[in-house]
Amino acid sequence: MRILLNIIWLIFGGLWLALGYFVFGLLMCVLIITIPFGIASFRIGLYALWPFGKTVVDRPTAGVGSLIGNVIWLILAGIWLAIGHIASAFLMAITIIGIPLAIANLKMIPVSLMPLGKEIVDA
Repeated sequence: MRILLNIIWLIFGGLWLALGYFVFGLLMCVLIITIPFGIASFRIGLYALWPFGKTVVDRPTAGVGSLIGNVIWLILAGIWLAIGHIASAFLMAITIIGIPLAIANLKMIPVSLMPLGKEIVDA
């Protein structure tokens, strides 16, 4: 079932969401100081390509640096990516088949807002 949901996800929105993460990742890698944000964006972009069967957990070693980085990320890219998830979830929820995809989209909003200090693991 996960493979089927992932394929439907990829076709109807996952590819575009991942592309948004990859674009923000490239923009963040332009400056040396924002490279950690770019790496986090690429990591979440891969998660946005194939989300079913994976989950996000807090990294126990995350400290104050992650909090400060998350605030900067929220201002630079997090809001825009979260808006993309909300718009995509709304469009997916129009059909009955898209409701599980919309729920998965809404579950990705916290990690799109605060990616540092999180780890993506297999469920």
